[in-house]
Amino acid sequence: MQAVVTIAIIILLAGSGVALAYAIGAGAIISYYLSDSTRFLLTVPQRIFSQVDVFTFMAMPLFILAGEFMNRAGITRSLIDFSLLLLGRLRGGLGHVNIMTSFFFAGISGSAVADVAALSNTFVPQMEKRGYDREYAGAITAASSVIGPIIPPSIILILYGAIMSTDVAALFAAGIIPGFLLALALFATNYIMARRENHPGGTQEDIPPLWPTMKRALPALLLPVVILGGIVFGIMTPIEAGALACLAGALLGFAFKEMTFASMKRGIEKTALLTGSIFTIMAAASVLSYLIALHQVPVMIAELVSSAHLEGTGYLLLITLTFLILGMGFDFMLALTVVAPLLVPVAVAQGFHPVMLGVLICLNLAIGLITPPLGGAVMMVSTITGQGYWSLCKRVLPFVVAELVILTLIALVPELSLYLPRKLGLL
Repeated sequence: MQAVVTIAIIILLAGSGVALAYAIGAGAIISYYLSDSTRFLLTVPQRIFSQVDVFTFMAMPLFILAGEFMNRAGITRSLIDFSLLLLGRLRGGLGHVNIMTSFFFAGISGSAVADVAALSNTFVPQMEKRGYDREYAGAITAASSVIGPIIPPSIILILYGAIMSTDVAALFAAGIIPGFLLALALFATNYIMARRENHPGGTQEDIPPLWPTMKRALPALLLPVVILGGIVFGIMTPIEAGALACLAGALLGFAFKEMTFASMKRGIEKTALLTGSIFTIMAAASVLSYLIALHQVPVMIAELVSSAHLEGTGYLLLITLTFLILGMGFDFMLALTVVAPLLVPVAVAQGFHPVMLGVLICLNLAIGLITPPLGGAVMMVSTITGQGYWSLCKRVLPFVVAELVILTLIALVPELSLYLPRKLGLL
């Protein structure tokens, strides 16, 4: 009963517009009173500090800042031009370009939100101008953003690695094949939709010139390779890679004459605000997770699973459904800091590898961002472009189905995520 009250309080507060950190914190404090555990509130400051004082977390703000610099440096535009050069002549070419740009941009930002924010205002008007349905343009932009949290360097994989004490380099390597599979599934879906709806394509597309496009896009294309290679092969830590990405983004911005010191300052300020909000949510979630641990909820869950004889694939499907729902309606920080520590250890005890679970959970949360009725990425596209939310939800459904197929494939074939880490000696 107490758990139901806590969840209800958090949902009601979050639904009323209260910031998620305050909603979680208020729900947690009320729960301490309801369970007669107020004496443990004395240890809350220590608990919060131990939760956020994790060395790996330092990489997160650096990659957020790198994404800000890359966007302000005009690198997003160069990636779009390069993708247009490769795929612009195909039927439905701009849809393919949208997906490919998200794939490239994922290797820089590591965030679905950054992808949507950077590309919505660029692609939706351009696709509409060239004869695409406006809702379809918004839907494919939201759907392709799911690649962001899976292709390294991924902010959400960094957080999962720090919270669950899992090697980040192994998680990065594990996300590569699933990321490619996601892109292929989206390409196939766009191809089918282009044939069915007679999307434009061919010589009427504005193809940029070859050499200027290649020259400008090459640094942006090489940067993810250098960063990922340095992390996977042990040349640099994720934190050092994040610092290198920030430096490269700033240098490219000034070299392209797209960035000024004023825009750099705005990027730093935005990164500070976003990082602060993430750590505030983590602090609030740590208070709630401490109460959960005090009342031995993980042990109860393990006993419940055992009594229901829910093991193997059945338990994996339970995790998949749980995090998909959490991704639809909640901030991913709540899922990673509160729910993952409860469910993942049980799965590991059943023989599932924590690296595979990390990719699976993060992909679930990402797909939840475009899954109706509460898809956060779809809401963001709707807000940015002024499109109707429910019309976007209808158009995004074919892409949701395609991504759910890949999700199921990764769950049933663990080697899809574990093959590269094993070959690279990370497992």
